[in-house]
Amino acid sequence: MCGSAARARPAGRFDRRLVLCGLMELLAVANLLSALAPGFAVLLFARVLVGVSIGGVWSIAGGLAVRLVPERSVGHATTLIFSGIAVASVLGVPIGTLIGDLVHWRIAFAAIAALSLAVAAAMAVTLPPLPTAGTIRLREVPGLFRDVRLRTGLITTSLLVTGHFGAYTYLRPVLEDVAGVGTGLISTLLLAYGVAGIAGNFLCGTTAHRDPRRTLMVIFTLLAAAELLIPVAGATTAGAAALLLVWGLAYGGVSVTCQTWVLHAAPDAREAASALFVGVFNVAIALGALLGGRAADGIAVPSVMWFGGALVVLALATMALFGSRGTVAASSRTGASSGHGATSSHVDQALR
Repeated sequence: MCGSAARARPAGRFDRRLVLCGLMELLAVANLLSALAPGFAVLLFARVLVGVSIGGVWSIAGGLAVRLVPERSVGHATTLIFSGIAVASVLGVPIGTLIGDLVHWRIAFAAIAALSLAVAAAMAVTLPPLPTAGTIRLREVPGLFRDVRLRTGLITTSLLVTGHFGAYTYLRPVLEDVAGVGTGLISTLLLAYGVAGIAGNFLCGTTAHRDPRRTLMVIFTLLAAAELLIPVAGATTAGAAALLLVWGLAYGGVSVTCQTWVLHAAPDAREAASALFVGVFNVAIALGALLGGRAADGIAVPSVMWFGGALVVLALATMALFGSRGTVAASSRTGASSGHGATSSHVDQALR
């Protein structure tokens, strides 16, 4: 978590267009290094650079919609930004695997490096100058936790993502053990899950900007139901497939809705709040995989669904109890980091 916040601080004085282009160039270098890696140590170092790049891009890009479009279009623009995550999640691994099978895995990394450079060039040409309108010092970041709305958003994100990845990381053996799904069909089901996730991203994006709390409550409810019901109602291929579609549809809206909540909660420290959000999200991914593995090894493989579902239920309870507490005072928030004070006021009023 601290890594994402730290990345936001050194970039604080620079034009965001230049920072984004630099991060994409770093991504290109990292993937080129992966393609040329002579051994595991170099490859591991290159993947760390990829993480630094993606974490930095996410921290900045998530809060840029408010600076690029009119206030009435912020919700749709944020959805479009986060659709990249949903689409990449569905297409990235299959396309990379296909290139590796047809040619060589090193060519797959080289192709990503070339694509990253193309994206950097496109951003340099199409994005307007995005000078920073205000920064927050690294030592001031912990103070953001005093905001009950931001704190609630980060806690529920942590619980939700930990629960999701605690179950999703071990989804394949669960489908094989519980539903008896064959290896070939699992790939098809995961593709359907991914497509449902893309649909969920756009569906939730239309409501998240207007009412993020209600949207999150719906997402939490659907995710908890899907995960908890798979060991019970997922004993058949049809039942497992139906629950996977519900799961994908709900999880597809997680990034855009949680990010929207965080940005609404901290309108004058959007990038710092986004950095915290990205940090919490990535720590939760690793924690979910670790704890899910412990549950699978110590109890039984299907127990990962009970573990994941229980954490999502906790996220739902946290949002229900604390999500409506505290308001962001429009008079004390200027939207400095976004450069749109009027936008902050509209957001504040929507959350009251």
